Amino acid sequence: MKQAMLGLFTETSLHAGTGQMTGVIDLPIQREAHTEWPCVYGSAVKGAMRVLADSQDHDWVEEVFGPEDGNTHAGSIAISDARLLLLPVRSLTGHFKWVTCPALLERLQRDYRRLGLDDSFLDQGLAPLDDTHAFVSKEKEGHLFLEEFRFQTTSIDLQEIINNISQLSSNIDEKSLTEQLVIVNNDIFSHLARFATPVNAHIKIKNETKIVKPGALWYEETLPADTLLYTTIVAFHSRKEKSEKEDDEILEHLLSLFPDKRPYLQIGGNETIGMGWCKVKSLRGEE
Repeated sequence: MKQAMLGLFTETSLHAGTGQMTGVIDLPIQREAHTEWPCVYGSAVKGAMRVLADSQDHDWVEEVFGPEDGNTHAGSIAISDARLLLLPVRSLTGHFKWVTCPALLERLQRDYRRLGLDDSFLDQGLAPLDDTHAFVSKEKEGHLFLEEFRFQTTSIDLQEIINNISQLSSNIDEKSLTEQLVIVNNDIFSHLARFATPVNAHIKIKNETKIVKPGALWYEETLPADTLLYTTIVAFHSRKEKSEKEDDEILEHLLSLFPDKRPYLQIGGNETIGMGWCKVKSLRGEE
């Protein structure tokens, strides 16, 4: 089998919904059950890719993704959930910061290892953090404000981490990541991931009177623009009868959806108001 990792950088806000109400939010975003970190389920990512492939009239769609009825053969591609890596958080000490935590970085390292990518970027280890301290690049130090939290920053060498994260997006260069990357402890990150995502109120207007329709008010949660997620891809040989396509050709079909001149994928709802546009960058793994 052939493997790859796709970085998904949200250029517009993204709403991949759960289809059910939780608490006061009518339309919450998808989250991992055990951490409550935002994510996009693999089925939604795969569906978005299939829609893109169908729109381009490729003759290999059923061979890669499987037939619509699912009765003759399975697809030849396995797509994981899109996992969160960098969350943009507003800050009083800058226009915003890209925030992550040790647990996310350790999970990225495990995914790198599974795909045969260079996973040595955490070998130096990260010292334990309490709720009032944060790690930043060795070029920055002082006080930092994220949402309602104040941190005392500690400067450490994050160059290896920055190098690996910047590989996942052409929108994030090493210079900007050096200035904006912040590592907080896992508990603080969980709080930010739960309460620092935008929640917008929506209404419906009566065409005749131009006033709000009674009862037509709902609240929708989104992932903000400039969020970085990633998903993993595993390609197998074709399962279609009499097909001789190998795993490398299947993977090439999928990656051809994201050429250098237009590497974009629309995920989630509200496509007609410009939401869900992600810029895709791929990293190839080993067999």
